[in-house]
Amino acid sequence: MIPDFEVTILGNTSSIPVHGRHHTAQVVRFGQDFLLIDCGEAMQLQARAFKIKVSKISNIFISHLHGDHYYGLIGLLSSYSLGKRTTPLTIFGPKGLDEIITTNFRYSNTKLPYPLNFVETHDDGLNLLLDNPRYEVYSFPLKHRLPTTGFLIKEKHGLRSMIKEKLQQNEVPLAAIQSLRQGMDYKDDTGKLYKVKAYTHPLPPLRSYAYCSDTIYNPNLKQFIKNADLLYHESTFMDDNLERAAATFHSTAKQAAEIAKMSQVKKLLLGHFSSRYINLEPLLEEAKTIFDNSILSEEGSTYAI
Repeated sequence: MIPDFEVTILGNTSSIPVHGRHHTAQVVRFGQDFLLIDCGEAMQLQARAFKIKVSKISNIFISHLHGDHYYGLIGLLSSYSLGKRTTPLTIFGPKGLDEIITTNFRYSNTKLPYPLNFVETHDDGLNLLLDNPRYEVYSFPLKHRLPTTGFLIKEKHGLRSMIKEKLQQNEVPLAAIQSLRQGMDYKDDTGKLYKVKAYTHPLPPLRSYAYCSDTIYNPNLKQFIKNADLLYHESTFMDDNLERAAATFHSTAKQAAEIAKMSQVKKLLLGHFSSRYINLEPLLEEAKTIFDNSILSEEGSTYAI
């Protein structure tokens, strides 16, 4: 059975929460695993509104230390404490985030009832952060005004499904089934060969999700996100504010589309919109002139990967 792989957008605005939009936060679900990417200040309210069970989140990934991407984190950790959480939680984030968290809890005399682990991220290349039996999470460098990383979640092959008709027609030893499900041919003591292609269904294509938070236009990203099924890329401005985008180390919707096109991703999800735009359709129209399979991220919407 192919596990669900999807992302729910909780916040998609940039520095100021306006026009009914909230600071950056999104939850990625892979099967029964829930991952939080960035944690803007309204994350908990948004999660409640859209029926996301934050108690199931096992890992949190923070892209950088601008407040609109992590100011909701202390509140979330505190809520876990008040809720008597006991399951471990790991936070992946840039240098300094652990100090911010521990300093806050030291002065508030907060004692967490659950193990909290911090893993420092680095913006020096593609780095494996989390190796799960069914997926991997990598960080990769973005170009912003302070150390910033994007995140890439890549599915791994699971066990192969057996062809039931073959099992009914042939007496297949258990050792052979175990080997075949792992993708390896098996030869028994008599020399009989059980071929993977003959006894198992083909594996489905592997899926991937790439997240690019705050970044200036950077063609080098294509080496990290090439062929992603879904790319979330910041599109803070339209192209008539190209100079403003460059000065603030952000991207335009058109530039995000150019990154999507050169990276040969399947779908582009636009986000991190400037407060100057009430109507977002012009940003989408601009992106579609370059990459037709572009869509606007919508808070509360879930996108399959």
